[in-house]
Amino acid sequence: MLLPQKPAPPTEIYPSEKIVVLLSCVLSFLGSSLLIGTHALWPDLRSRARQLLLFLSLADLLSAASYFYGVLQDFPDTTWDCVVQGALSTFANTSSFFWTVAIAVYLYITIVRSSQGPWAGTRLLYCFHVVSWGVPLAITVAAVALKKIGYDASDVSVGWCWINIEAEDRLLWMLLAGKFWELLAYLVLPLLYILIRKHICRAVSPYPGPGWCPGASVHTHLGSQGSGASAFFFSLSLALSTAPSDIPLVPWQGIGNTFQGGANCIMFVLCTQAVRARFCSLCCCCCQCLSRSGENPGDPYWSPSLSRTGESPPSK
Repeated sequence: MLLPQKPAPPTEIYPSEKIVVLLSCVLSFLGSSLLIGTHALWPDLRSRARQLLLFLSLADLLSAASYFYGVLQDFPDTTWDCVVQGALSTFANTSSFFWTVAIAVYLYITIVRSSQGPWAGTRLLYCFHVVSWGVPLAITVAAVALKKIGYDASDVSVGWCWINIEAEDRLLWMLLAGKFWELLAYLVLPLLYILIRKHICRAVSPYPGPGWCPGASVHTHLGSQGSGASAFFFSLSLALSTAPSDIPLVPWQGIGNTFQGGANCIMFVLCTQAVRARFCSLCCCCCQCLSRSGENPGDPYWSPSLSRTGESPPSK
């Protein structure tokens, strides 16, 4: 009589690795919140591309929060909150890849194809919403209904729940629930950004023919760097599945899965001069207000002009 096969022992995640991944989740959450804040604070920056970036930030925000909860809980088995966390992270992470590709497609259509018609506006945005929210939602609902999401013994994650390790067709569901769309994004993104950069180079270059155009497009260059960094992290996560257990790739896999919001904040806030200048101005204004209010906040007759001129307040 054949005995049932015992499940594989869970992959050990060290406390230092958890701390690194949790810190990555926090930075991604803060970065996504900062991007959402720029959209709310400055209406004149609400271009169509940054509107798409807003939806990407919402997906990254949910992804970072769900991953943080999963790493913090370190589920020992398939429980209800394990399934909820796995479903949320699957939906948010897959949607994040779709919105990343949507931004590249929009830039390609508006820059290379020079399309400013309805398909470059509201209709295209509706299509992005249907695909970027609808497809991940359909996959997640199907995975939950078929009980494919659950405890994975940290074999393909860093403490959180994803595809149930006991599912016989788990490889297929790993592809459907993220990895296939991940690979597709890593193929499409560099291609689109290279085409955009070539088009800008031809437009700004004073010399005919192929050549290097310095400073042609900071944003497309950053986009190519971002896709390359994502591909690098994904390559590490692939290597993790076949590498010996003593090679410390777990933190890199966790950072590659959880730091999208932080990377987008670096590219589209810290490395974007218009947004960076506004944040610096906002911080300076806040510092000045705090310094002025701290000089004599209890005196009802105090004012900045009196403080600067040295005049005494009127007698009571």
